[in-house]
Amino acid sequence: MMSLSPSLLSYLQDDDSDDEAELKAELERIRAERAAEADKRAAEGERKRQEAIRAEVLGGNPLVQAGGVDFGVKRRWDEDVVFKNQTRGEVKATRRFINDTVRSDFHRRFLERYIR
Repeated sequence: MMSLSPSLLSYLQDDDSDDEAELKAELERIRAERAAEADKRAAEGERKRQEAIRAEVLGGNPLVQAGGVDFGVKRRWDEDVVFKNQTRGEVKATRRFINDTVRSDFHRRFLERYIR
């Protein structure tokens, strides 16, 4: 084995420690870049997840959709009929219930029409 002078030995050790320090700094820089990239990917994934949840919520609510859905009151089939509410002024005769078939209103009307 070759013997090295103490000054050369200290120079090599300093050089090794400088290289080691540079490598450690480079390793820390690479780790920091990867951590920042992972944080960025995580934030992007969270943003996409929140956007998907929001789209699902908005898609599930028919009041928010603008897909041409009409929420107005639907018209009845007889709203545009000409003869509507013709009997509005006439008073309906109140029907009364009588448990006697001879004295009931139906029997009296029947007698008036067909017998008298």
